[in-house]
Amino acid sequence: QVQLVESGGGSVQAGGSLRLSCAASGFLLRDACMAWFRQAPGKEREQVAGIARDGSTIYPDSVKGRFAISRDGAKSTLYLEMNSLKPEDTAMYYCAHPWLCRVGSPAYTTADIGTWGQGTQVTVSS
Repeated sequence: QVQLVESGGGSVQAGGSLRLSCAASGFLLRDACMAWFRQAPGKEREQVAGIARDGSTIYPDSVKGRFAISRDGAKSTLYLEMNSLKPEDTAMYYCAHPWLCRVGSPAYTTADIGTWGQGTQVTVSS
């Protein structure tokens, strides 16, 4: 059974950094495609990072250059490094395991996700 447990959220001032972690179990993380999504109040859940099986990554323009997704297969942990945080990054962040890996770009919608973590809150103050 696939399980995902996020940690590392918190409150920071604008310009600060946070690293989110997602402990994965029930599958081999080192061979998996994965993603991070976020959802702000009143907004739709959106992808902020994706990593393919070959390790290639994708980011939307809103976070490109500031966020970085990575994984440690030995620890079975997915990470999201977030730098230069902005108030508009405030949201609940979710680790996500897709039903199937896309060939090519690891871009996903919420309909592609088979398992979600419980989420971790990130709050950025100005």
